[in-house]
Amino acid sequence: MIIWLSSYPKSGNTYLRSFLSAYYYTNDGSFNSDLLKFIEQFPDKQFFQSFMKTKKEASEKWLPLQRKIVKSNKIKFLKTHSAYGSYDGSPFTSSEVTIGGIYIVRDPRNVVCSLMNHFSLSKKDALSMLLDENRGIKSKENNFATYTFLSSWSNHFKSWANIKSFKTKLIKYEDLQDNAEEIFKNTILFINNLINNGQGIDYQKFNKALDTTKFKILKKRENEGGFLEAMFSEEKGRKIPFFNLGFENNWKNNLSNEAVKEIEYRFEKEMKELNYL
Repeated sequence: MIIWLSSYPKSGNTYLRSFLSAYYYTNDGSFNSDLLKFIEQFPDKQFFQSFMKTKKEASEKWLPLQRKIVKSNKIKFLKTHSAYGSYDGSPFTSSEVTIGGIYIVRDPRNVVCSLMNHFSLSKKDALSMLLDENRGIKSKENNFATYTFLSSWSNHFKSWANIKSFKTKLIKYEDLQDNAEEIFKNTILFINNLINNGQGIDYQKFNKALDTTKFKILKKRENEGGFLEAMFSEEKGRKIPFFNLGFENNWKNNLSNEAVKEIEYRFEKEMKELNYL
């Protein structure tokens, strides 16, 4: 069965994924970037056996592909940026193949700033992406196997926050700055409860995973050896750092008053629910 690690892009998913890969896929909790291969992204072309010409063709295969993934009866972590629900009549996933999900959310004002860096977008285009209820993303090639339906930031959040068919856990990215230890402990317990393995926390492994996946450590690793998931900027002729500002990202230094007002107006209900307003 699948446990989803879900988020809108640039909300801390890779931070969570790094910690969980170190805890669940090593003997001692020491992280290295090769471990990320154990928590793959879905959808991605590696799961498709043929070229997907359209969004509809790709979306129709999401659930059948997940059925193949869970045939082994093993627990499978998958990362996704997909909104939960259906696209053009095809469900993204279902309780048939999913046992639970962990959703990490981030202040949309800081998400805009991070999108600008990661995708080399203007402020206007990053804001448009956040607000667009029909937005999807895919790799630059014409293969729609990587197509991910996002919708707007608020629709994305609501789609995962309101799931009734399987258990989900919500993590606020900002809380990880000062309370990562407690949040990750609760996350391990949530996962262990989902899979009914009766295990507590291996604190020696846990502490090592916590220490080796701190943001400054991940950033240092990228500076020294690069990071496979960093985006290449044709404009700058180089890869854009994936681990950029992290918790130091402050929308107050980057967004105009007009942009802030637009985000807060459009997402007022969800931002108040999350105590961002």
